[in-house]
Amino acid sequence: MADSTGMADLRAENVSRIVTGFALANYKFKQAVMISSSNSWKESYYQETKTELTGGLGSAVKGIPRLANFPYLEPTWTKKQSWLIKHGGEGVISYEDEKTNAIDVIARTLLRIARAITYSVDLEIYQALSENDTPTNINTLALTAGYEWDSATIANRDPIQDFLNARKELKIDNYGFGGEEILIYLSPKDYANVMGNSAVRSNAQIYTSEVGRNGVVGKIPGIGTLIESNNVTADKCLMCIKGICGTWKAAVPLTVVTIDDPGVKKTIRGWEIGVTQLTNPEAVCLITNTQA
Repeated sequence: MADSTGMADLRAENVSRIVTGFALANYKFKQAVMISSSNSWKESYYQETKTELTGGLGSAVKGIPRLANFPYLEPTWTKKQSWLIKHGGEGVISYEDEKTNAIDVIARTLLRIARAITYSVDLEIYQALSENDTPTNINTLALTAGYEWDSATIANRDPIQDFLNARKELKIDNYGFGGEEILIYLSPKDYANVMGNSAVRSNAQIYTSEVGRNGVVGKIPGIGTLIESNNVTADKCLMCIKGICGTWKAAVPLTVVTIDDPGVKKTIRGWEIGVTQLTNPEAVCLITNTQA
């Protein structure tokens, strides 16, 4: 059957492009993890123990005598399981609203659906990487009381050194030596504190060629890329090795459909299914403001 203007199957491709195009530019945490497909509702993976291997008591790797047996080195892993999570929502626009409203209700509904899904997916990734802000496996760096980024004593504010100290924790675990990109996630509050710091303004060359996309707000040479997100808990900062710290197991990418009920309404529905796996916790460091 020939399609007429406004029918659902003519609009669906455009609707999908609007939503997914907006979403792709606004995922902030998905860029931190490796993307891998999934076809199972339950995903199992192995989390590697971060402790360096030794041949027994002390540093038995060093000093092997001539003709002696090599020390036995055995890495260990902990089996983890995760279940896929569906993120989604829908909006309904009446035929009358579509035709007569003073604002473009379809465009606004598309925008809000895309924002809701990206926000939900990003929050889930942040919670997985930060271990819900109560870390037991990832690296942590707690700022000393009185040395927070909004400390009353201005001279005590030193985010650059704090970033370097957190970076050191990743380096100790042998991450970041191969030129991997380090991402630094900040809440709007802490981004303001960092960018307002005189040491950052005067000494660090903050720059980027993609300001605004995926939350990127700048780069500090030799340290990492700054990304601002409302999903980061205020008074906390998440630093991670891009593409190594974790994996997003994607079963269904962001999908959008338009369901048309001619003369009555249009329903726009979007969803995404996946789950985050913290595969390399030593590739993450959570900076914590002790006065939070």
